[in-house]
Amino acid sequence: MILEKSNKFSCKLDLSPEDFLPVTKEQQENLVNMGENTSYWKDAWRRLKENKIAMVSLVVILLFVIFSVVGPYLSPYTYDQQIRGHENLTPCLAHPFGTDKLGRDLLVRVMVGARISLLIGVGSAFIVLVIGSIYGAISGLLGGKVDAVMMRIVEIIYSLPDMLIIILLRIVLNEPLTKAFDSGHAFGALQTLGPGIIAMFIVYGLLYWVGMARIVRGQVLQLKEMEYISAARALGANNKRLIFKHLLPNCIGQLVVTTMLQIPSAIFTEAFLSFLGIGVSKPLASLGSLASDALDGIASYPYRLIFPAMAISIIILAFNLFGDGLRDALDPRLKK
Repeated sequence: MILEKSNKFSCKLDLSPEDFLPVTKEQQENLVNMGENTSYWKDAWRRLKENKIAMVSLVVILLFVIFSVVGPYLSPYTYDQQIRGHENLTPCLAHPFGTDKLGRDLLVRVMVGARISLLIGVGSAFIVLVIGSIYGAISGLLGGKVDAVMMRIVEIIYSLPDMLIIILLRIVLNEPLTKAFDSGHAFGALQTLGPGIIAMFIVYGLLYWVGMARIVRGQVLQLKEMEYISAARALGANNKRLIFKHLLPNCIGQLVVTTMLQIPSAIFTEAFLSFLGIGVSKPLASLGSLASDALDGIASYPYRLIFPAMAISIIILAFNLFGDGLRDALDPRLKK
């Protein structure tokens, strides 16, 4: 009876020698073209290049980097050089961006200001990346009560007013940092930035990493249930190796995108603080301090506000657009 049922569902293949002949050219064209093997990053770069807005934003960012890093060395003036008789000049051939009330060239000051803003943006984003990724990975991997306690700390930090803490730290750290700078030469590079920027770096290390931590924790909660994590545990991998060799490398897409979007946020925060007068120390300039100085003669010399304000707007817009394009390129769910 079993044989009858098996014969009932059996089928006979009618094959002829013609079925084994090579396919024709027309048949080859009708086949689905399989894409060549490529890595995750090559595929992401290909999709990023297809995003015209993101590529234009990348070019703008690179131009601003060259403008701020190389430009001051090509200028015949320094950012703190006061030229007698050149006070409040409108844009001209000798001074394309004009001069301020002290006769300082605005072009080179905008270059230096853009450099300071980019440096602060990248430095703050790096601090957020390091602290947030490690904290979130530990919380997600350990789970249980440890995760509950660590996330309650994150929620408490979320409730703190960051701007108020920056201003308070600026006031509290002003005198100790000034004494520390004056007592030794090891802090010479940081002394030029001033206590306000140091306070902002400290606040970023204390407060702004919580968003990154939440993103990494969510990714780790998914990844730690994967088979390769179980295999690594079975082979004797400890938590440190799991975090730095297996979990964080597989969160690299989210880490890159979040870090890239953190840079314009830090630049805007620095510009806001410098605009309030608690940013970089004079005579060093940032884009926010240049905009603040321009308010004194905004009616008579509007160009002193236009150029730094345009630089801030273009930099922040370029980073945001490039971050959006990078997020789309690194998201495998958007892959065609």
